[in-house]
Amino acid sequence: MDLNERRGSIFSFIELDLCYSCAYWLSNRRFRFCGLHLRGSINFTALVEPFQLVNYLDPTSSLFSSDSTSFSTSSTTSPSSLLSTSSAAPLLFFTIASVLSFVASSRPSSSSSSRSSSSSPSRSSSPSDYSLSAFRALSTELIWSMDPLVRDAQWRSSYGLSYPVFTTVVDKLKPHIAQSNLSLPPDYAVAMVLSRLCHGLSAKTLAKRYSLDPYLVSKITNMVTRLLSTKLYSEFIKIPVGRRRLHETTQAFEELTSLPNLCGAIDSTSVKLRHLPTHVSDPSSFQCQYGFPAIQLQVVADRKKVFWDVCVKAPGRVDDATHFRDSVLYNKLMSGDVVWDKVVNVRGHPVRPYIVGDWCFPLLSFLLTPFAGNGRGTPAQNTFDAALMKGRLAAVEAIGLLKGRWKILQNMNVGLNHAPQTIVACCVLHNICQIAREPEPPLWKDPDERGSPPRVLESERSFYYYGENLRQTLADDLHQRLSSR
Repeated sequence: MDLNERRGSIFSFIELDLCYSCAYWLSNRRFRFCGLHLRGSINFTALVEPFQLVNYLDPTSSLFSSDSTSFSTSSTTSPSSLLSTSSAAPLLFFTIASVLSFVASSRPSSSSSSRSSSSSPSRSSSPSDYSLSAFRALSTELIWSMDPLVRDAQWRSSYGLSYPVFTTVVDKLKPHIAQSNLSLPPDYAVAMVLSRLCHGLSAKTLAKRYSLDPYLVSKITNMVTRLLSTKLYSEFIKIPVGRRRLHETTQAFEELTSLPNLCGAIDSTSVKLRHLPTHVSDPSSFQCQYGFPAIQLQVVADRKKVFWDVCVKAPGRVDDATHFRDSVLYNKLMSGDVVWDKVVNVRGHPVRPYIVGDWCFPLLSFLLTPFAGNGRGTPAQNTFDAALMKGRLAAVEAIGLLKGRWKILQNMNVGLNHAPQTIVACCVLHNICQIAREPEPPLWKDPDERGSPPRVLESERSFYYYGENLRQTLADDLHQRLSSR
């Protein structure tokens, strides 16, 4: 090797070392870049192309990771290649950065007292607590040495669900996340989004916590919630049409209410929006009856508070009946597309499976509502109303659990275009937690609902009259059975 070659190799080594020193110094000084500090390196190429993220999502696109902005360790861009230039300016820059790094590391730390008390639970979290290395150490190295109860309590506190349920969610989303070419590991991305949904954090707050750009946090949130609401919806939110599940559902409701063939409870809730975008043409259409901007969520739940239908199609001002009539479930039930293979005979009256709701919903053959709700009916009607409202509590409590576990639904802080998928994603996660029998958090209490019975549409008249007869038959039968006990 001649002198020039040896000199080049020496400078290449120096450049490599200085690049890592500068990356270390810049990351420790917490400069805000549009790049990511992952796996001990900073993508300096991304610094010259900031703010390329836009507010829409395509999981199949490579927007998260292109040839010029890839942050993965498998990238072909090496630290030494970033310095491959004949100019002395980069070398001088990194030399200065290396000296500053040495000076900074030699200064006595002013936070030594806080580190000595790091075991105190009152200590505030630093970004390093949420770094990829910290998450990887917890999820791979420490997870199996922890007591399962302590481990799961810690994961529920951070992400809203236990570690085994978390890994299930990650495994189901991993193949879809892989198609997006996201540079973050799937489990780390899912954990970040779950922490946002669980604690109701804004993108800006989460970006500061994870030392990421807010635009990237929004993109990852949109991607994960979209995958949850589309790819996992059909697996975890299903109408109980199978014979076994339908029997279990109706049996559980009958044990609770003594009403035969009841298979679900329907209810709606207003999901509060933190703010409306300025381009909304009619902001008043989002003002719900409680006085804040909102989106309507309609759910049908079984006795175990598992949703088997979810609809998010209306702004806050739309009433429950109108929202229901615009839902896919309503159209399926009206057209007979939902086939329930279970019919019971009550006083010579064939009773097919039905759902129950409050007086804000229309009375139909497949949706029964109270007679009066104020105790002014006949003894049989009042008995039926009490049983119906007891069954309806399944949906009310399911919504309370949903908002209690995923606090982002208490004050939605995502863009209006992404709010519906975020709500549905939380419903999917809710079902996963209920099926896994996760501990139930304290219920969120919605304001008392106000409204009047809706008018009967001409297209619903035959369903309405059938529902009237069915309701009275069930009321008389229930009153007789309870009176004879």
